[in-house]
Amino acid sequence: MQMKKRFASLLTAGLTLTLITAGCSSGTKDNGESSTASNQPSKTESTGGSPVEISFWNMFGGGEGDFVDQIIKNFNDSQKEVIVKQLRLESNEYYAKLSTALSSSKGPDVAIAHVDRISPFVKAKQIVAVDELAAKVGFDLTQISESNITSVSYDGKPYAVPLDTHFHMFYYNKDILQKAGLLNEDGTPKLGDMTPEGFEKTLADIQAKVPDVQAIAVNTPYFQEPFLNLYYEAGGDILNADMTKASINNDKALNVLNFYMDLYKNKYADLNDKTPWDTFHNGKAAFWFGGVWEAGLLLGDSTLNVGAMPLPPIFGSQTHWASSHTLVIPTYVTPEKQEAAAKFMKYFSEVGGEIWGQAGHVPANSKVTTSEAYKQLPYRSEFIEAQKTVKFAPPTDKYTTIITTISESLQNIIFGSETPEDGLAKLDKEINEVLDN
Repeated sequence: MQMKKRFASLLTAGLTLTLITAGCSSGTKDNGESSTASNQPSKTESTGGSPVEISFWNMFGGGEGDFVDQIIKNFNDSQKEVIVKQLRLESNEYYAKLSTALSSSKGPDVAIAHVDRISPFVKAKQIVAVDELAAKVGFDLTQISESNITSVSYDGKPYAVPLDTHFHMFYYNKDILQKAGLLNEDGTPKLGDMTPEGFEKTLADIQAKVPDVQAIAVNTPYFQEPFLNLYYEAGGDILNADMTKASINNDKALNVLNFYMDLYKNKYADLNDKTPWDTFHNGKAAFWFGGVWEAGLLLGDSTLNVGAMPLPPIFGSQTHWASSHTLVIPTYVTPEKQEAAAKFMKYFSEVGGEIWGQAGHVPANSKVTTSEAYKQLPYRSEFIEAQKTVKFAPPTDKYTTIITTISESLQNIIFGSETPEDGLAKLDKEINEVLDN
């Protein structure tokens, strides 16, 4: 997914539990080189001599960047063998610069990569398998959830360390639901029949009783996300099993599109809302399929009176879209720095994961998600439940082009340039052309 900067962020002193986070986007400081003390620590001598210095590239801005700064500072302060210095790049240029760096063998010693971006790097032999390095530094990869490890494995070997799973939750405004008579005593929504028709009836009830709000804010600007959530619920796939052909022109996709078209036609959602995330945050929508990275903003402020639960099984299951931040090590990195990078990976996963979990992302390391500190964060039991039914992108090196094609085609459909039937047929053809080239 193309992750967006959706909200301004703030962080409480000492990086305690309150976060307003910005998804997976970035801002730069001093032309991209972080100037915080945590990233420019003074070198200290260890027993074996000077510490090994490694460069860490990422695209985290806003509140997420603050958390990463803290993780780096804590790691650098915790030992005298490795010093991490980071380069933070803008998200819209990050992968172009990372790809160039990997191709030219000049760049980071360790870097962030979304799980749906690593396949081309593996194919080009630009990143190393991490299993032997993990074993060398005492990092037990069985701590990582099975779905996360599977998502980064090629020919049975993991080529990245997953840090988290991020996906969408079903956020709901309790005040609006109370006015509509659709709030249970325990503060959860009354959703009625879990079918497209049943869910639309719930939306119609909200519209009738609270007419000055949207019943549901739909992420129209990035419509591929809500589409994939329900398409995956319906059992759909983007590609066939061996990833040689498109598999999106079918009744499942058509039914999901027609469902969303109904929401727009009946004014349950506003087709022209360019900032639906703000609409929900400002109390002008009852429901919102929002990212876990919005948890600090939506759940950390009790005055908003917002709750969260896994996406309802409107189309028969609760399978839904997900992605993951991972750490990768380029093949050009020297053995000494590879081992140093592996130590940082271990720390980020096992220790830093406690801080990273506050950002809303569900940590991939089970040591973190089973801890009492994590469980005490708002609605995290619901997050853990939702994480069980995620579906990652197909592991093809052409996924970036494919998802861009899907995004553009879906915009044409929902804004009426093409019928759903014609749009899906055209999309199927375009994806096959990408796969054939």
